[in-house]
Amino acid sequence: MPADAAPETLGSLPEWDLSALYPAMDAPALKADLERARTETEAFAKAHKGTLKDVASAPDGGAKLAAMVREYEGLSELLGRLMSFAGLTYSGNTTDPARAKFYGDVQEKVTAASSNLLFFELELNRLDDGVIDAALKDQALAHYRPWLTDIRLEKPYQLEDRIEELFHEKSITGYSAWNRLFDETIASLRFTVDGEDLAIEPTLHLMQEPDEAKRKAAAEALGKTFGENLRIFTLITNVLAKDKEISDRWRGFKDIADARHLSNRVEREVVDALVSAVTDAYPRLSHRYYALKAKWMGKDALAYWDRNAPLPGAVNRLIPWTEAKDTVLGAYGSFSPRMAEIAGRFFDENWIDAPTRPGKAPGAFAHPTVPSAHPYVLVNYLGRTRDVMTLAHELGHGVHQVLAGRQGALMAPTPLTLAETASVFGEMLTFQALLRKTASKAEKRTLLASKVEDMINTVVRQIAFYTFERRVHAARRDGELTAEQINEIWLGIQAESLGPAVTFGPGYETYWTYIPHFIHSPFYVYAYAFGDCLVNSLYAVFEKAEPGFQDKYFALLEAGGTKHHSELLKPFGLDASDPTFWHLGLGVIERMIGELETLEG
Repeated sequence: MPADAAPETLGSLPEWDLSALYPAMDAPALKADLERARTETEAFAKAHKGTLKDVASAPDGGAKLAAMVREYEGLSELLGRLMSFAGLTYSGNTTDPARAKFYGDVQEKVTAASSNLLFFELELNRLDDGVIDAALKDQALAHYRPWLTDIRLEKPYQLEDRIEELFHEKSITGYSAWNRLFDETIASLRFTVDGEDLAIEPTLHLMQEPDEAKRKAAAEALGKTFGENLRIFTLITNVLAKDKEISDRWRGFKDIADARHLSNRVEREVVDALVSAVTDAYPRLSHRYYALKAKWMGKDALAYWDRNAPLPGAVNRLIPWTEAKDTVLGAYGSFSPRMAEIAGRFFDENWIDAPTRPGKAPGAFAHPTVPSAHPYVLVNYLGRTRDVMTLAHELGHGVHQVLAGRQGALMAPTPLTLAETASVFGEMLTFQALLRKTASKAEKRTLLASKVEDMINTVVRQIAFYTFERRVHAARRDGELTAEQINEIWLGIQAESLGPAVTFGPGYETYWTYIPHFIHSPFYVYAYAFGDCLVNSLYAVFEKAEPGFQDKYFALLEAGGTKHHSELLKPFGLDASDPTFWHLGLGVIERMIGELETLEG
């Protein structure tokens, strides 16, 4: 942790209490649940495999299917609880051999148990539409209609049962193993900055230092260490891209990103419209802003380590944890006391892990775990305004996950495009609260510039990341890629997206190596841009004092994965399939840049 972010400055930072899941890695309850998962999934398969067609066609087929789905949901929740605890424990220190072994062992047992359940959705999808429609007349089964509708979208891409089972079991030694290798490699890397060896989080943090020498030293240290490990990151990227191509080819997906679009329940045309709108806006957004920032910093162009640097004369200070908490909860409370009450539980009941630690997973996330427990939030809090905004972002996810939990294990999960709605909305509420408190022109410019940079990182950068992934995966289909080829794709897209006011020195060509989304969730990244533009439009509706907005907003969050984005946005008068929708969201960023141009003095 940098000296200026020492614990005495930030105050006491919370570490999460995972006992809502299990007391410890060696807890008898966990051992018993692992055994129960094995025996009960085996019993479920023995009782129901091969029977669904006859059961569904019976006069009371709907009621019997509903009972099966409830049992399946309970088993899914049990497996989710086990895997959530293992994953969260591991993320607390990915370099600890005991935790790594524990995570691997639980993953192996959960995968084996879940293999017993694979048949269920496959058999449901082989039922004729007429049989399903008749069964859905039963009220108990009709409760699960959204889930049944969702899984039937997967029907054209499902394979024969034994192949699905093989894909599932081999995932442990396939993409999951490469994911774990990436995580452990990133967590173990050290970056030498001014004679001090730092982990990745504090090194990236130095890229926001006021002192350019520190930023440059950190940037070069990142490039040096990434370069020294380029072979392993290149291998991971090649293997995972090929693994995905094999899976997509067997399943019959036409476009490289179609599997992600399907899981997001969003049409390819909607994503293409978003990408096109953002790409067309590069000159009006990132190119324009970075040229303005270069002028403020007295430069013809920004070095890449200047991109997230504070502005000259910026009003910056370290924000203690208690102030960050009060800021976010105050912003949430001004929107709705209910929202603040839910978010407050994360602080009061130790659902947050905030300190930076050697081996801790970098970045931030909110994990929903299972409906019978509650979500957990991980951040690496270093006391900057951006860290406060990250806290607001992840708590938005957490509030969403709490509210959606009432839908149950099968229908609580939200497609990634809508999963970013509450997080980005929480950020916007917090930003507006901070903006109202600014006491000077300098403070306002500092905060507004920080928000514009965050929005550029969320929209422009993420669409650039999506474009990078598309080009890498497309090129990989013609053969294995060298590190130099991937570096070249990266630099080309960075130049397109960031514009001529940003220059890239030696070392930056390797910065693609540390982006975890490329590894864990291919093509995930456009969801951030989707969410940001959506929230910009949503917030504009809120600012117009739309009657009943809060009630509509909570209904959106409570829906979880039970409704399509078109149905959820309709009460607000918004339609993501309309190309002008994206221009509205991008226009918010453009207007903020225009406001900054009036604050140049």
